[in-house]
Amino acid sequence: MSSHSIDSARLLGRIRMLGDIGRDVDGRLSRLAASDAEKLGRDQFVTWIADAGLEVAVDRIGNIFGIWRACGITDEKPVILGSHIDTVIDAGIYDGCYGVLSALEVIQTLKEDGFVPSRPIVVAAFTNEEGVRYAPDMMGSLVYAGGLAVETALATVGTDGTILGGELGRIGYAGPHEPGFLSPHAYIELHIEQGPVLERESITIGAVESVQGISWQRVTVEGDANHAGTTPISMRRDAGHAAARVITFLRDRAKNSNSPTVATVGCISFEPNAINVIPSRATLTVDLRDPDEERLRQAEAALVKFLDAISQEEHVEVSVERLARFEPVRFDQRIVAKIEKAAKDRGLTSRRMTSGAGHDAQMIARIAPAAMIFVPSIAGISHNPKERTNDEHLIAGVNVLLDVVGELAREVTW
Repeated sequence: MSSHSIDSARLLGRIRMLGDIGRDVDGRLSRLAASDAEKLGRDQFVTWIADAGLEVAVDRIGNIFGIWRACGITDEKPVILGSHIDTVIDAGIYDGCYGVLSALEVIQTLKEDGFVPSRPIVVAAFTNEEGVRYAPDMMGSLVYAGGLAVETALATVGTDGTILGGELGRIGYAGPHEPGFLSPHAYIELHIEQGPVLERESITIGAVESVQGISWQRVTVEGDANHAGTTPISMRRDAGHAAARVITFLRDRAKNSNSPTVATVGCISFEPNAINVIPSRATLTVDLRDPDEERLRQAEAALVKFLDAISQEEHVEVSVERLARFEPVRFDQRIVAKIEKAAKDRGLTSRRMTSGAGHDAQMIARIAPAAMIFVPSIAGISHNPKERTNDEHLIAGVNVLLDVVGELAREVTW
């Protein structure tokens, strides 16, 4: 397959065109799941699928598929490749979108080159990977893999009070197919690294062999509102101070550990949220990640122990809500080796690595052999308008994907 290459101008043009869809009056890109902005992105993607001569299919959770059934092949399990097109708030243009548009480009290139696969090849755009408007993240792929009931997912209430099922219907993407209607022969996802490793080591291709585990929790601290000037410090039940201690504890524990465990408090709110009132309630989110399941459990247990202690010390009440929990994932070593070989055959440097971010691939890995390909992110920046990857690296990653998909699509059995 290395004698073939994708149409780089078509790929880069589509990435930039999709990147312009969903910008607000200030130019910020925010294409949240099942929003009006994402509908426009979905409509454009479906148009590209149809223009490529692929069959368009949408399942009940809103996952979009472009299916190439060459030469009347219908019964063989497909090779599925893709990612997502929803974004975070004030996003860059590559996260997720690069993987979806690269998958479409690979299929188009194979078709145009007269490639004859032994099984269907499918591009997938999964719903609500980011989890910004609806929790948990990676929802569409999780439902597809059978890890969350579709009815439960559709009933999810968003941060804006909307219900996911209703919003999918409103924008026209509540499809008829049951999630999982295509059983993958294999799944592969191309993505920007979203970290600094590849750029720092001057390596072009990451052969991703694992994804670290993720634990999301919402912590609520209940105290008493009182006057900021008349209430002595020793007599306060200050929910805000207790929340600050939680943040400091998590940072110090991660910083002083010899492990790769990371901890983040990404959301926090106070009530009544007034400058001269002691907070009566603090709500914060906790994101814990580690590539080792046992270490992740230890981090969760340490948080529980600290919350118990702070409840006593600060005379507050603490409750915890589990938002999401995903164990670390090991990808299929056979596909990882194919990625390494494809990179070598094209004269590209590569290394094996663990993903620090969650991806749809880790959900599909529950039901099929799966792996990921990374390309460098400039300065390791992502979830940010400054997110960048050099065009040459974008193109190199898609050509490696092209070669790996070509091999997988010719396989009769594993």
